[in-house]
Amino acid sequence: MTTMPTSTIAGQGAKESGAAGPQPAARRNSSLRRTTQGRQTRAAWTLAAPFLALFLAFMLLPVVWSTLMSLTDTKSADLRTPLSVSFTGFDNYVRLFQDPQFFTALRNTAVFVLVGLPLTLAAGLAAAVALDRGIRRFRAVFRVGFYLPVITSVVAVAVVWKTLLEPHTGLVNTALGWFGIDGPAWLADTRFALPVMIVMAVWRNLGTVMIIMLAGLQSVPQSLMEAAELDGAGPWQRFWRVTFPLLRPALLLTAVTTGIGYLQFFDEPFVMTDGGPLDSTLSATLYAYKQFGNGNYDMASAAGYVVFVLIIALTVLQFRVLRDKD
Repeated sequence: MTTMPTSTIAGQGAKESGAAGPQPAARRNSSLRRTTQGRQTRAAWTLAAPFLALFLAFMLLPVVWSTLMSLTDTKSADLRTPLSVSFTGFDNYVRLFQDPQFFTALRNTAVFVLVGLPLTLAAGLAAAVALDRGIRRFRAVFRVGFYLPVITSVVAVAVVWKTLLEPHTGLVNTALGWFGIDGPAWLADTRFALPVMIVMAVWRNLGTVMIIMLAGLQSVPQSLMEAAELDGAGPWQRFWRVTFPLLRPALLLTAVTTGIGYLQFFDEPFVMTDGGPLDSTLSATLYAYKQFGNGNYDMASAAGYVVFVLIIALTVLQFRVLRDKD
């Protein structure tokens, strides 16, 4: 009978125990990881639950509901019986574009954006350049002065401007009278009402553009400017060839945000003119608001989605034009 050495038997036992030993430990570690991940997942959903509830109640549900209203004949009388409305498809949109008042609102909005947006960008960039290079003393005071209208309530700004532009008691016409100029009724004249609002919007929003452009100007490497100057480039050439291309990201950001805000301009005509005189300051969003106030929830929702499509189109156009070519 052959007897196996004790050392061999011990070695095999050690191998078997070593092979079988880690398995329960591995299973315990895996179970512990699953338990930890489950707790973290539950904690994450618990913390996110308030936001999700608010998002569903005040954002997702209204979007879905307004979409359905734009495709039905929902009126204010249907709020008590919402299931009694009829599906009309895109008839509301057809009716919308057959309404001359809506075309007037779209035209006013287009003028406000196409004129106000370039003026705001130009004025903000000019203010940023002046603060970056031209104004040396009291620079912080000027920054605050330019930016103060941004943080002021737009309703308060509109009320102040309306008071200043009063035809008989307003400060603007009073000052013009000192020079023998008979000032017009600014907000009651179809020739001046919309331009006045454009000027007010430029004045109010150039501070945001200025701050972002100023940050972009201060991030331009000084070595590039010195190299361009050594090559004989003048101030305008240095700005146009070196500085301006580096400002594309800042310009894109300000153009997109300002353009979206201008397409939705509502507070100025609502407070100052209520869309008058003769719908000369009626905007697309104010048109939707008036339709909602009249109980035409279907037309109001359709008008809102037309503005939404215009915002997307303008944003895509700005990205194509202003994005970095590299």
